[in-house]
Amino acid sequence: MLQLHDTLTKQKREFKPINPGKISLYVCGMTVYDFCHIGHARGVMVGFDTIVRYLRYRGYDVTYVRNITDIDDKIINRAVAEGVDFTNITERYIAEMHQDEAALGVLPPNIEPRATDNLDKIISLIETLIAKDMAYVGDNGDVYYAVKKFENYGALSGRDLENLQAGARVDIVEAKRDPLDFVLWKVAKPGEPSWTSPWGEGRPGWHIECSAMSMNMLGDNFDIHGGGPDLIFPHHENEIAQSEAASGKKFANYWLHCGALRIKDEKMSKSLGNFLTIRDALKRYHPETIRYFLLFSHYRSPINYSEESMHNAHQALERFYTALRGLPEVTDIEMGDYEKRFQVAMDDDFNTPETFAVLFDMSREINRLKETDLSQAARLANGMKKLAEIFGILHSDPDTFLHGSDGDDIAQQVEAMIVERNQARQTKDWALADKVRDDLLAQGIELEDGPDGTIWRRKS
Repeated sequence: MLQLHDTLTKQKREFKPINPGKISLYVCGMTVYDFCHIGHARGVMVGFDTIVRYLRYRGYDVTYVRNITDIDDKIINRAVAEGVDFTNITERYIAEMHQDEAALGVLPPNIEPRATDNLDKIISLIETLIAKDMAYVGDNGDVYYAVKKFENYGALSGRDLENLQAGARVDIVEAKRDPLDFVLWKVAKPGEPSWTSPWGEGRPGWHIECSAMSMNMLGDNFDIHGGGPDLIFPHHENEIAQSEAASGKKFANYWLHCGALRIKDEKMSKSLGNFLTIRDALKRYHPETIRYFLLFSHYRSPINYSEESMHNAHQALERFYTALRGLPEVTDIEMGDYEKRFQVAMDDDFNTPETFAVLFDMSREINRLKETDLSQAARLANGMKKLAEIFGILHSDPDTFLHGSDGDDIAQQVEAMIVERNQARQTKDWALADKVRDDLLAQGIELEDGPDGTIWRRKS
């Protein structure tokens, strides 16, 4: 029985899809004005990538929608700073985002709508809200949502209107009827990109975009809405208010939110300047090392980035690849009760720490079987790789992963030195054999002598 922790109800609930065997999932995607950092990878890319992989593994037909925000203040400001049209910025960074995703092995969503391709749906939704007296045109021409008219505002984030009102700053936009009201349509300023609407030339507010795109792609009521923790308030709170006021239906049945990626206990973000881009991370770490680091903790838990954490992630993968190394090729798959344990853990709100424990148990059993039955070890290894596919890991050749990424030249050099060392051992020239081992160790190469010869790997 699959159970999900629902942010709205603050409890774990049995998952019951609207349509049996099918799942509709919407995740708030990127605002494309810069390179993605690994905090984005934790939430939007890797977190929901793994969730979608598992739901499909469980046999569900998943329609996965992840939007792109391709018009907003940050995009406009970047375009002005570079002296280019805003589409130059968005097209560039959409391409860069897709490149980063491919490098990390992230599966693309089924549908990837862009805000600027859904202006008619956005305008229509705003018109509906105005007609229902849930939105109004301010004196400045902007259109605002009337927050206090929505009875359940604050339910997702656990905030009440009185506290929000007390904490609201004195708003300089006098056109608002209430400081809590938020903009649905912005009148264009001189030189800004704009589109024609019943309220004049302008562009949509951020919150209305996701309501319009999700409802257009998945319907007024769908199964799961997801995103990062920073989106709970106000973005997702506002999405609920807009969508349910317009349709009169429950918006999303379940709300899932990934924990934030932190660095030195601060949220990793561009505004704080403490971020590591995905492409810079890929220059330093194997893609699977990044995925393991981001997935080892429970998806709802915040995690801290550090060199030590990445080192530990790489060491963990080395244990898996060491178990997979040196096995014959077989086509059969064997998992015993490991698959059931794996599924029970993942059904419990995607409990990845427990599922990784299952993989470690499998790797230990594979190492044990290597001494008695290589074929059975290989069949179990195939089973481990099948389960690891849900995490997007264990795709590499074991020797290639363990040898590092310096290519054939270093491999040939190391193999030649191993031959030299083995010859020295055969002639009992222990001093030379030890010197070769020490020279390799100084280069970060560890040797392991076994009954089938000497193998090597990069020192973690």
